[in-house]
Amino acid sequence: MNPPGMHAVRSGPSKGSQMRILLVEDDRELAAGLAARLGSEGYVVDRVGNLGDAIEAVISNVYRAILLDRRLPDGDCISLLPVLATRKPVPPVLILSALDDVPDRVAGIEAGADDYLVKPFAFEELRARLLTRIRRAPDRPAEAPVKVGRLSYNLATRDLQVDGVDLHLPRRELALLDTLVRRAGRVVQREHLEAEMYGIDDGIQSNALEVHVSRLRRRLLDANAGVLLHGVRGVGYMLKVAP
Repeated sequence: MNPPGMHAVRSGPSKGSQMRILLVEDDRELAAGLAARLGSEGYVVDRVGNLGDAIEAVISNVYRAILLDRRLPDGDCISLLPVLATRKPVPPVLILSALDDVPDRVAGIEAGADDYLVKPFAFEELRARLLTRIRRAPDRPAEAPVKVGRLSYNLATRDLQVDGVDLHLPRRELALLDTLVRRAGRVVQREHLEAEMYGIDDGIQSNALEVHVSRLRRRLLDANAGVLLHGVRGVGYMLKVAP
Protein backbone atom coordinates (compact mmCIF):
# COMPACT_ATOMS: atom_id res chain seq x y z
CA MET A 1 0.00 0.00 0.00
CA ASN A 2 1.25 3.46 -0.83
CA PRO A 3 1.78 5.86 2.09
CA PRO A 4 -0.83 8.58 2.57
CA GLY A 5 -0.46 11.34 0.01
CA MET A 6 1.39 9.10 -2.46
CA HIS A 7 -0.57 7.21 -5.06
CA ALA A 8 0.11 4.43 -7.51
CA VAL A 9 -0.27 5.27 -11.18
CA ARG A 10 -3.75 4.73 -12.57
CA SER A 11 -4.00 2.33 -15.46
CA GLY A 12 -5.39 3.54 -18.75
CA PRO A 13 -4.30 5.45 -21.84
CA SER A 14 -1.00 7.26 -21.78
CA LYS A 15 -1.37 10.87 -20.69
CA GLY A 16 -0.01 13.80 -22.63
CA SER A 17 3.17 15.71 -21.89
CA GLN A 18 2.52 19.36 -22.65
CA MET A 19 2.29 20.57 -19.03
CA ARG A 20 2.73 17.34 -17.07
CA ILE A 21 5.61 16.76 -14.66
CA LEU A 22 6.49 13.67 -12.65
CA LEU A 23 7.66 14.37 -9.08
CA VAL A 24 9.38 11.41 -7.44
CA GLU A 25 9.74 12.25 -3.74
CA ASP A 26 9.04 10.17 -0.61
CA ASP A 27 8.89 13.14 1.77
CA ARG A 28 5.12 13.65 1.73
CA GLU A 29 5.22 17.20 3.10
CA LEU A 30 7.88 18.34 0.64
CA ALA A 31 6.12 16.60 -2.27
CA ALA A 32 2.77 18.20 -1.43
CA GLY A 33 4.36 21.64 -1.14
CA LEU A 34 6.25 21.35 -4.42
CA ALA A 35 3.19 19.99 -6.22
CA ALA A 36 1.10 22.92 -4.99
CA ARG A 37 3.70 25.51 -6.02
CA LEU A 38 4.23 23.90 -9.43
CA GLY A 39 0.49 23.68 -9.88
CA SER A 40 0.24 27.41 -9.30
CA GLU A 41 2.74 27.83 -12.17
CA GLY A 42 0.39 25.99 -14.52
CA TYR A 43 1.89 22.51 -14.43
CA VAL A 44 0.00 19.27 -13.82
CA VAL A 45 2.02 17.24 -11.32
CA ASP A 46 1.96 13.47 -10.82
CA ARG A 47 3.42 12.52 -7.43
CA VAL A 48 4.88 9.13 -6.53
CA GLY A 49 6.89 8.14 -3.47
CA ASN A 50 8.87 5.06 -4.46
CA LEU A 51 10.96 3.70 -7.29
CA GLY A 52 8.43 1.06 -8.34
CA ASP A 53 5.66 3.59 -8.87
CA ALA A 54 8.11 5.90 -10.65
CA ILE A 55 9.00 3.19 -13.17
CA GLU A 56 5.32 2.46 -13.75
CA ALA A 57 4.62 6.17 -14.23
CA VAL A 58 7.29 6.74 -16.89
CA ILE A 59 6.23 3.60 -18.76
CA SER A 60 2.53 4.54 -18.69
CA ASN A 61 2.80 8.30 -19.34
CA VAL A 62 4.70 10.94 -21.24
CA TYR A 63 6.16 13.80 -19.20
CA ARG A 64 7.48 17.24 -20.00
CA ALA A 65 10.08 16.90 -17.23
CA ILE A 66 10.99 14.67 -14.27
CA LEU A 67 11.92 15.84 -10.75
CA LEU A 68 13.77 13.04 -9.07
CA ASP A 69 14.81 12.44 -5.46
CA ARG A 70 17.92 10.27 -5.11
CA ARG A 71 17.10 8.21 -2.04
CA LEU A 72 13.79 6.35 -1.98
CA PRO A 73 12.57 3.52 0.28
CA ASP A 74 13.11 0.93 -2.45
CA GLY A 75 16.28 2.19 -4.10
CA ASP A 76 18.36 4.93 -5.69
CA CYS A 77 16.46 6.80 -8.40
CA ILE A 78 19.58 6.94 -10.55
CA SER A 79 18.48 3.46 -11.61
CA LEU A 80 15.44 5.07 -13.24
CA LEU A 81 17.54 7.09 -15.69
CA PRO A 82 18.21 4.19 -18.14
CA VAL A 83 14.44 3.63 -18.33
CA LEU A 84 13.88 7.31 -19.09
CA ALA A 85 16.52 7.17 -21.83
CA THR A 86 14.30 4.71 -23.75
CA ARG A 87 11.34 7.11 -23.80
CA LYS A 88 10.63 9.14 -26.91
CA PRO A 89 10.92 12.03 -26.46
CA VAL A 90 13.39 11.85 -23.57
CA PRO A 91 12.23 14.28 -20.84
CA PRO A 92 14.72 16.50 -19.03
CA VAL A 93 15.55 15.18 -15.55
CA LEU A 94 16.33 17.33 -12.51
CA ILE A 95 17.65 15.50 -9.46
CA LEU A 96 16.59 16.99 -6.10
CA SER A 97 18.75 15.52 -3.37
CA ALA A 98 20.26 16.12 0.05
CA LEU A 99 23.36 14.25 -1.19
CA ASP A 100 25.58 17.27 -1.77
CA ASP A 101 29.07 15.79 -2.06
CA VAL A 102 30.78 16.38 -5.39
CA PRO A 103 30.97 12.62 -6.22
CA ASP A 104 27.20 12.32 -5.67
CA ARG A 105 26.46 15.25 -7.96
CA VAL A 106 28.87 13.99 -10.60
CA ALA A 107 27.32 10.51 -10.42
CA GLY A 108 23.85 11.97 -11.04
CA ILE A 109 24.94 14.01 -14.04
CA GLU A 110 27.04 11.18 -15.51
CA ALA A 111 24.08 8.81 -15.14
CA GLY A 112 22.04 11.06 -17.43
CA ALA A 113 20.40 13.76 -15.29
CA ASP A 114 20.23 17.22 -16.87
CA ASP A 115 20.60 19.13 -13.60
CA TYR A 116 21.24 18.52 -9.90
CA LEU A 117 19.72 20.69 -7.20
CA VAL A 118 20.83 20.24 -3.58
CA LYS A 119 18.23 20.31 -0.80
CA PRO A 120 17.19 22.58 0.75
CA PHE A 121 16.64 24.85 -2.23
CA ALA A 122 14.55 27.90 -3.01
CA PHE A 123 11.49 27.19 -5.13
CA GLU A 124 12.36 30.16 -7.34
CA GLU A 125 15.63 28.46 -8.29
CA LEU A 126 13.85 25.18 -9.05
CA ARG A 127 11.29 27.02 -11.17
CA ALA A 128 14.01 28.80 -13.16
CA ARG A 129 16.05 25.65 -13.73
CA LEU A 130 12.98 23.65 -14.70
CA LEU A 131 11.81 26.21 -17.24
CA THR A 132 15.31 26.48 -18.68
CA ARG A 133 15.58 22.73 -19.14
CA ILE A 134 12.13 22.48 -20.71
CA ARG A 135 12.97 25.25 -23.17
CA ARG A 136 16.26 23.58 -24.09
CA ALA A 137 14.70 20.15 -24.63
CA PRO A 138 15.09 19.02 -28.28
CA ASP A 139 11.34 18.43 -28.61
CA ARG A 140 10.29 21.80 -27.19
CA PRO A 141 7.49 23.57 -29.07
CA ALA A 142 8.28 26.27 -31.57
CA GLU A 143 8.76 29.67 -29.98
CA ALA A 144 6.40 31.38 -32.45
CA PRO A 145 2.97 31.84 -30.83
CA VAL A 146 -0.06 30.02 -32.17
CA LYS A 147 -2.82 32.42 -33.22
CA VAL A 148 -6.52 31.57 -33.21
CA GLY A 149 -8.88 34.48 -33.79
CA ARG A 150 -7.48 37.40 -31.78
CA LEU A 151 -5.90 35.01 -29.31
CA SER A 152 -2.12 34.46 -29.34
CA TYR A 153 -0.59 31.64 -27.29
CA ASN A 154 3.10 30.78 -26.84
CA LEU A 155 3.40 27.01 -26.55
CA ALA A 156 6.77 27.14 -24.78
CA THR A 157 6.15 29.88 -22.20
CA ARG A 158 2.34 29.49 -21.95
CA ASP A 159 1.95 33.25 -22.30
CA LEU A 160 -1.54 34.15 -23.49
CA GLN A 161 -2.57 37.42 -25.12
CA VAL A 162 -5.62 38.86 -26.84
CA ASP A 163 -4.74 41.65 -29.28
CA GLY A 164 -1.44 42.10 -27.46
CA VAL A 165 -2.99 42.34 -24.00
CA ASP A 166 -2.03 39.66 -21.45
CA LEU A 167 -4.80 37.32 -20.37
CA HIS A 168 -4.18 35.35 -17.18
CA LEU A 169 -6.03 32.11 -16.50
CA PRO A 170 -6.25 29.78 -13.50
CA ARG A 171 -4.09 26.71 -13.97
CA ARG A 172 -6.87 24.24 -14.83
CA GLU A 173 -8.30 26.57 -17.45
CA LEU A 174 -4.81 27.24 -18.79
CA ALA A 175 -4.18 23.50 -19.13
CA LEU A 176 -7.55 23.16 -20.89
CA LEU A 177 -6.79 26.00 -23.28
CA ASP A 178 -3.26 24.71 -23.91
CA THR A 179 -4.67 21.37 -25.08
CA LEU A 180 -7.39 22.94 -27.22
CA VAL A 181 -5.04 25.46 -28.87
CA ARG A 182 -2.67 22.70 -29.91
CA ARG A 183 -5.57 21.02 -31.72
CA ALA A 184 -7.49 24.11 -32.80
CA GLY A 185 -10.23 23.25 -35.27
CA ARG A 186 -10.37 19.62 -34.12
CA VAL A 187 -12.52 17.95 -31.50
CA VAL A 188 -10.53 16.85 -28.45
CA GLN A 189 -12.04 13.96 -26.50
CA ARG A 190 -13.04 14.74 -22.93
CA GLU A 191 -10.86 11.90 -21.60
CA HIS A 192 -7.81 13.52 -23.16
CA LEU A 193 -8.72 16.92 -21.78
CA GLU A 194 -9.12 15.51 -18.27
CA ALA A 195 -5.79 13.69 -18.56
CA GLU A 196 -4.05 16.96 -19.43
CA MET A 197 -5.74 18.91 -16.62
CA TYR A 198 -5.36 16.56 -13.65
CA GLY A 199 -2.57 14.67 -11.91
CA ILE A 200 -2.78 10.96 -11.21
CA ASP A 201 -3.84 11.52 -7.59
CA ASP A 202 -6.36 14.28 -8.26
CA GLY A 203 -9.98 13.46 -7.66
CA ILE A 204 -12.15 14.40 -10.64
CA GLN A 205 -15.82 15.14 -10.05
CA SER A 206 -18.25 14.10 -12.76
CA ASN A 207 -19.02 17.64 -13.94
CA ALA A 208 -15.58 19.18 -13.32
CA LEU A 209 -14.66 19.45 -17.00
CA GLU A 210 -17.93 21.17 -17.87
CA VAL A 211 -17.40 23.70 -15.07
CA HIS A 212 -13.93 24.61 -16.33
CA VAL A 213 -15.12 24.76 -19.93
CA SER A 214 -17.93 27.13 -18.92
CA ARG A 215 -15.53 29.40 -17.03
CA LEU A 216 -12.97 29.41 -19.84
CA ARG A 217 -15.67 30.12 -22.41
CA ARG A 218 -16.84 33.11 -20.36
CA ARG A 219 -13.30 34.50 -19.94
CA LEU A 220 -12.60 34.22 -23.67
CA LEU A 221 -15.90 35.90 -24.48
CA ASP A 222 -15.28 38.71 -21.99
CA ALA A 223 -11.80 39.24 -23.46
CA ASN A 224 -13.27 39.38 -26.99
CA ALA A 225 -10.77 36.72 -28.08
CA GLY A 226 -12.56 35.98 -31.34
CA VAL A 227 -12.81 32.25 -30.67
CA LEU A 228 -15.56 29.77 -29.85
CA LEU A 229 -15.28 26.84 -27.46
CA HIS A 230 -17.65 24.39 -29.11
CA GLY A 231 -18.90 21.24 -27.39
CA VAL A 232 -19.72 17.99 -29.17
CA ARG A 233 -22.17 16.07 -27.01
CA GLY A 234 -20.73 12.86 -25.61
CA VAL A 235 -17.37 13.37 -27.34
CA GLY A 236 -15.46 16.48 -26.28
CA TYR A 237 -14.70 20.09 -27.17
CA MET A 238 -13.14 22.12 -29.96
CA LEU A 239 -11.60 25.59 -30.15
CA LYS A 240 -12.29 27.43 -33.40
CA VAL A 241 -12.33 30.93 -34.83
CA ALA A 242 -15.57 32.77 -34.22
CA PRO A 243 -17.54 33.58 -37.38
